[in-house]
Amino acid sequence: MAWDGISEFVSVAETQSFTKASQQMGISTAQVSRQISELEKRLKTRLFYRTTRKVTLTEEGRLFYRHCRGLVDSLEAAEQAITNLQVKPQGKIKMTAPVTYGERHILPLLNDFMSVYEEVQITVNLSNDKLDLLEQGYDLAIRLGKLVDSTLMAKMLGQRTNYVCASPSYLAQHGSPVSLSDLHNHSCLLGTLDYWRFKEKGKDRHIRVSGTLRYNSGFGLVDAALKGLGIVQLPHYYVETHLQSGDLVVLLDEFSEPDEGIWAVYPQNRHLSPKIRLLVDYLSEHLK
Repeated sequence: MAWDGISEFVSVAETQSFTKASQQMGISTAQVSRQISELEKRLKTRLFYRTTRKVTLTEEGRLFYRHCRGLVDSLEAAEQAITNLQVKPQGKIKMTAPVTYGERHILPLLNDFMSVYEEVQITVNLSNDKLDLLEQGYDLAIRLGKLVDSTLMAKMLGQRTNYVCASPSYLAQHGSPVSLSDLHNHSCLLGTLDYWRFKEKGKDRHIRVSGTLRYNSGFGLVDAALKGLGIVQLPHYYVETHLQSGDLVVLLDEFSEPDEGIWAVYPQNRHLSPKIRLLVDYLSEHLK
């Protein structure tokens, strides 16, 4: 039959293992291997590269996966409709979120969500990389800032504000910048980018900055700013408590860019199942 081997193929593609796929599906490894072999014979193409350590998709396999993932999603959606998951959400959700924002805001909300909906199973990969949701089998992603991938559907969950700030001790010693060009005379604490974003006279400005340190850690940059090592630009969830206490002071506020979006995104060809819709609505309600 045309469907034979499809579920096994998708499972192996996503787990990158015949053994893990067999465990996931509750069948023997030999049966998974046999179904994949029959599928490759029927298609007259090789779908996987197999070594003793790893199983990866061939180019033809990646193309086939993109289509098959949608078929499996449609089958799952049909089963969900029959079992009426709108009443009792259950099943797996695979999602990704940025590391720091995910740790501080998303994971605690997921814990609250799962304490209410106990039959939902959530797997989260915290990563600052823009992962391919379709190819890697993700149902949902949390992304920050401007969205550039037009192939994804998106719902805004909230907003974040970026602040430029420094400690009173740094400002007492070096003075406060009053224009964007003044930043060139200051020690700027760098993250992964070598420029900061501003808005001046209605136009976006990217100002190249430099300093004596560069961290890929927002918490490390906050600590450096608190210790008077320079000026930093970071989202509100890193600095808001320090701004409230006066340990950090906002600078160049008149040049701040508009707040950025916090988004839930998902592939267009994925059926937004009741459990995912419920989770997105839950996140939206609590993040706002």
